[in-house]
Amino acid sequence: MAEQHAHYFYALELPAQVKERLGGTISSLEEEMPFKTWVHPQDLHITLAFLGNAPTEKIEHSNLLMEEALTKHGSFQMTIDHLGIFGKKDAPRIFWAGLEESPELSELRKDVFSACIAAGFTLETRPFSPHITMARKWTGEQSFTSEKLEAVNPFKREKILFHAERVVLYKTHLGKSPKYEPITPIPLTSRPC
Repeated sequence: MAEQHAHYFYALELPAQVKERLGGTISSLEEEMPFKTWVHPQDLHITLAFLGNAPTEKIEHSNLLMEEALTKHGSFQMTIDHLGIFGKKDAPRIFWAGLEESPELSELRKDVFSACIAAGFTLETRPFSPHITMARKWTGEQSFTSEKLEAVNPFKREKILFHAERVVLYKTHLGKSPKYEPITPIPLTSRPC
């Protein structure tokens, strides 16, 4: 039986050094950018599919399908190169770090999505917009502006390059920090068929 109110999701894991660098970015921006909640560096990731609450058997079934679906995927390079927001332009609900377009990431996400649907999950149908959530809910007295976004963008000076090496099933623990527990890691090793 699944833990009550526990939610699960598959995400591309970020390497420890990337989490550390983004954690430094978060620390430097917290004073300047009044968001209600900043993400703990250990919780930084790239969501591929949000599953919600599910019984253990369904999660285990999705893991088996996921391992099979990801056999054709190997490690690939990604680049964090900009900042962005979701929600209202003057009071965003999500502040994120963005990635250069990656055909490998798009293919990986399609296969993750397909495996989850085959396991019986109903998933969001919004277009995939890969990002790393850094903060939530603007609380500033003044309106948020795109100029502010450009002014604080550390990736203009130095992009962050890394290799995507595994997809992880995470479990959410509300009220804890960090709140995402890695449950099942699936390496991207591109095994021959």
